[in-house]
Amino acid sequence: MFQSDLFHVGLTILCAFALGLFLGYILIPALRRLKAGQQIREEGPNWHATKAGTPTMGGLAFIGASLLCLVFGIRYMGRGDFSALYVLVLSLSFGLIGFLDDFFKVKYHRNLGLNALQKAMLQMAVSGIFLYVLYKAGLLSCKLYVPFFQVTWEIHPIVYILFAMFVMVGCVNAVNLTDGIDGLATGVTMPVMAFFTVAAVATRQWNLALFPAALLGGLGAFLVFNFHPAKAFMGDTGSLFLGGAVCGLAFALDIPLVLILVGFIYIIETLSDIIQVTYFKLTHGKRVFKMAPIHHHFEMCGWSEEKIFTVFVGVTCIMCVLAWFGIQGHI
Repeated sequence: MFQSDLFHVGLTILCAFALGLFLGYILIPALRRLKAGQQIREEGPNWHATKAGTPTMGGLAFIGASLLCLVFGIRYMGRGDFSALYVLVLSLSFGLIGFLDDFFKVKYHRNLGLNALQKAMLQMAVSGIFLYVLYKAGLLSCKLYVPFFQVTWEIHPIVYILFAMFVMVGCVNAVNLTDGIDGLATGVTMPVMAFFTVAAVATRQWNLALFPAALLGGLGAFLVFNFHPAKAFMGDTGSLFLGGAVCGLAFALDIPLVLILVGFIYIIETLSDIIQVTYFKLTHGKRVFKMAPIHHHFEMCGWSEEKIFTVFVGVTCIMCVLAWFGIQGHI
C-alpha cells in the first residue's frame, strides 16, 4: 500500500508538470491578446521598466494544473480525508483576492489594485473561516509543536485561532512580497512544497501530500515561463494562492512554527521592507538598504536576477532540510 500511494504522489508531480506546461502555452498568448500586462512600480529599479507589458496572472497555469491533479488524485485515493480540499479552498480563496487585485490593475492600468485595508479584511475573513472549519473537523489540535526541542504547548482554541490568523495573513503577504524579480517566488516555493510533500508522506497523510506534490509539479512547469527573462508573471493571483498554500499546509500538518524555517526567505523579505520603511520615517529620509525588499537591495549592489534566484532558492533548500530534522520528534 505504501509503495502504491508513493507512486501516486510521484505521478501527481509529473502530471501537474505536464499539465502546467500545456496550460502555460495556451494561457500566456491569451493573456497577451487580452493585453493583461504588468504595470511596473515607479519606486522599483529603473531597469525593470523594460518588463512593462509582460503578461500577468500567469499563476492561473499552475493553479489550474494543481487543482485538476489534486481533485482527480483524491478521487482515486479516496479514504474520506478532506484536509487537502480544505487547504485547496483556502488557497483558491486567497488566489481570488489576488485575481481581483490583478483585474483592477489591468483594467485601470495602474500598479495598485485593491487597497491595503480591503486586502487585509478579506484575508482575515478567509483565514478565520478556514481555521474554524479545520477546528470543527478535528484537524486543528491547538497544540504548538516547537521544532528541534520536541516540546508541544497546548493553547486555548480562541487564542490559537487568533494567533493563526495573524500568522496566515503575514505569511500570505510575505510570499506576495517575494514575487519581485523573475522566478523568485516560484523557485523559493518549490522546495517548500517538496518539504510539505515529504512531511505529509512521512505521517501517512496521503491526500494531504497530493496538494503540495501537485503544486510542486505545477510550479516547475511555470518556472519555464517565469525564469529570467520572464515571459509571464504569476501576479497577485498566483502569489496569494501560493501564500495560502504554504500557511494552510503548515497548519493542516499541525507544524505552523516550521514556517520560520521553510519560510526564511519570505520572512527576510518582509523584515527588510518593515525595517526600511520604519527607519526611513524615523530618520526623515535615511535608508538601511539601497532598496527594499531585500532582493532589490542585491540588485542595486550589482547582483543579476539569476544570482539572486540561485542564492535565495539555495538558502530555502538548506532551511527545508533543517526543518525536516526539526520535526523528527513530531512524525
